[in-house]
Amino acid sequence: MQSKQPFRRRILIAFVTMTILVSGVFSLSIVAIVHLIEEHLVSEGLSLELDVVMQQDLQSGQQPRLDSRTRFFASTSPQYSIPKRYAHKPEGFSESFEGDQAYYVFTRLIRGDRYVLVQDQSEFERRERVLFNVVLAGFLLSVLCALVLGWFISQRVMQPVSRLANQVRHRDQLLPLAPAMAPEYADDEVGQLAAAFDSTLGRLRQSLERERLFTSDVSHELRTPLMVIGSSCELLLQADLQPTQRKQVERIERASAEMQDLVQTFLQLARVKGNESLFAGSASLQQIADDQVDTWAPLMAEKGLDFSLEVQGHHEGIYNPTLLRTVMANLLRNAWHYTESGFVKLTLQADGFRVEDSGVGIPEQQHAQIFDPFVRGEQARGEGLGLGLSLVKRICAHQGWQITVRSLPVAGSCFQVVLQPAN
Repeated sequence: MQSKQPFRRRILIAFVTMTILVSGVFSLSIVAIVHLIEEHLVSEGLSLELDVVMQQDLQSGQQPRLDSRTRFFASTSPQYSIPKRYAHKPEGFSESFEGDQAYYVFTRLIRGDRYVLVQDQSEFERRERVLFNVVLAGFLLSVLCALVLGWFISQRVMQPVSRLANQVRHRDQLLPLAPAMAPEYADDEVGQLAAAFDSTLGRLRQSLERERLFTSDVSHELRTPLMVIGSSCELLLQADLQPTQRKQVERIERASAEMQDLVQTFLQLARVKGNESLFAGSASLQQIADDQVDTWAPLMAEKGLDFSLEVQGHHEGIYNPTLLRTVMANLLRNAWHYTESGFVKLTLQADGFRVEDSGVGIPEQQHAQIFDPFVRGEQARGEGLGLGLSLVKRICAHQGWQITVRSLPVAGSCFQVVLQPAN
């Protein structure tokens, strides 16, 4: 499983772990070498002493010439009888512990006779403990130094990476004239990463610029024919038309007005750079809602739907009319498309508005994807491409609004928009 620890912490952990392993092996090696040398030297020394005692002192009838820390025992002499605790020691070097006291024992067997030298090793043990304490202190000090040095090194190693991350996150990197980042770094792994970011951000800037130019060009070119359609509808409405004809012309005029709003929305979105605020507001939520009620009430009535406007709270914000109208109109249009019977309700609240309907609803598992481009519900209606809610989401994101969707208890959906006053 891939570690999710911060890279800086992983460097520190790796550095300290390596130090612990190396220092631990080195410390254990010192302890092992001390034990080996102890056994070898003491064994050799006791063996020489025992040779002197047996070949010189005992043969000349003298007392064994030993220091106060060493005692001699032999099974051949009652005077030097062997204590029971040493009577069954194996031949050669061994150690014996009696409470807090420790002794070296060297045993030699000659034709069934046992000769033993016992030496107090308290002084050596004291020095050995001092050595082991020094080794332990050195081990702990090396780990502490590894922590400090590892933290310092990780800071230095991650400094260019953190700097690069801050540069990539900066919104100015998406501007067309943003400078390349790679020349600021050495020709190493970080420099290669910066070059990769430059390449990717360059392609992204080109894509954004192409999208912006395409949107602005198309929107600009559409304004002229839409103005022609709108003015033609005004002229036709002044003529003496049959009710059915007048109804069709009014429908064309409404569609033309909606198209003009969409064109204006696309033009404004195309002019947005980064988090730049869209044009200043001039309309309230109540004004936009009243306008949408006038537009959609006849269409709802034609379909036999109960359409209502409910005011639960007064909202003080002033907004760009084109953007707010586009958001509300798209939500009402979806409710009209997907509701065959029942109701559609627009509710104004102190923090925004919501649109509820008794239509087919949206499955819970599709709530997260319904705002993606070209995504339509399972029971899609009309000839749309699934861009309406995507446009709504995009406008809300640029304006700092929040849009959510939930299913109603019995049937239908509820889209809620929380607004932030435009500056």
